[in-house]
Amino acid sequence: MTNSVSLLPGGSAAQGATDVAEPLTLGVMGGGQLGRMFVHAAQTMGYFTAVLDPDANSPAGRVSHRHIQTDYSDPAGLQQLAACSAAITTEFENVPAPALQALAQLRPVSPGADAVAIAQDRAAEKAHFDSCGVPCAPYAVIETTAQLEDAVLHNLLPGILKTARLGYDGKGQVRVKDAEALRAAWQDLKQVPCVLEKMLPLQLECSVIVARGRDGQMVNFPVQRNLHREGILAVTEVYEGHLPADLQQQAVAAARSIAEGVNYVGVLCVEFFVLQDGSMVVNEMAPRPHNSGHYTLDACDQSQFDLQVRTLAGLPLTQPRQHSAAIMLNLLGDVWFDANNTLRLPDWAAVLALPGTHLHLYGKTEARKARKMGHLNVTGNSPAQVRDVALKAAAILGIDAF
Repeated sequence: MTNSVSLLPGGSAAQGATDVAEPLTLGVMGGGQLGRMFVHAAQTMGYFTAVLDPDANSPAGRVSHRHIQTDYSDPAGLQQLAACSAAITTEFENVPAPALQALAQLRPVSPGADAVAIAQDRAAEKAHFDSCGVPCAPYAVIETTAQLEDAVLHNLLPGILKTARLGYDGKGQVRVKDAEALRAAWQDLKQVPCVLEKMLPLQLECSVIVARGRDGQMVNFPVQRNLHREGILAVTEVYEGHLPADLQQQAVAAARSIAEGVNYVGVLCVEFFVLQDGSMVVNEMAPRPHNSGHYTLDACDQSQFDLQVRTLAGLPLTQPRQHSAAIMLNLLGDVWFDANNTLRLPDWAAVLALPGTHLHLYGKTEARKARKMGHLNVTGNSPAQVRDVALKAAAILGIDAF
């Protein structure tokens, strides 16, 4: 379904679908922290919100005007979401693409099911990158045991074997150094379709977030420099001089090409590896706001969630402006445990006594190790200032910053 009419904040049913209650409601598939921050942004702009998520205690569902507690593929739940929403988005890439297709028959949905389906399958994702002319690491798709003996695969070793579907935050990935390890990893991953990527000498990781409207208008945030630990984002840095200018231009151009290539509508994050020789390859894309863009909540005149609302509602896009140097520290459940593995509340007072700190907690009721519980943004006038404060905050929380 297409709809070129802007869903203006504070608007009524006359400006959108005729059976939508006043004020207009924006729907979101998924009730995690990304959905929660989208809900906050939408509500700030005067919209009502509806969240579809099976968890009664989902972070987004608990703050939304309406929470439809049902499975993502439940026809009755999808009908309820469509009935109360003027337009619908998603907050994570593993929402079933057929559910988005069904919703799109009734309401504008962004990003579309086709784009989400590509991000759900690493083989399709790599093929899309190839078609857009954006280089990625050498790879091969493995779907049968016989393919394990292919000489082409042996040329990709040592490498990383990744499940084609349902892998995130380092899950569904195994490093393999030789053919024997590859066969063992294939067995451990239950012989599901996989992608084998050649390991390359990495210098650093970065990402860029773009937002594209239905009219093709596109804007982007600055390129983020990222540090991962055990497959989970730990630190994001964004300030003048954090990355070479030519590398940033290359990343933005590649991300825009990837978005254009699938006629993307919404907020898209594209992650890159920068190799030791200075060249860049694309890693993966996320059809949603991204952890590495959380700094935009406090360091930019618009956040990634503001742009998600704008793209969904068909509102004008303006190029966001970063007004402060920023570092984002990801807060995992580990922070809630002391050296004796005893659960305790972190010393937020000491952290917030530091200048330029902004604490964002996601409303999750149980702290578990490796679970994303929140993030801390540090903003300031200079890179030196934010790095100093970030290091002090990390020391208080007992985490490694850099």
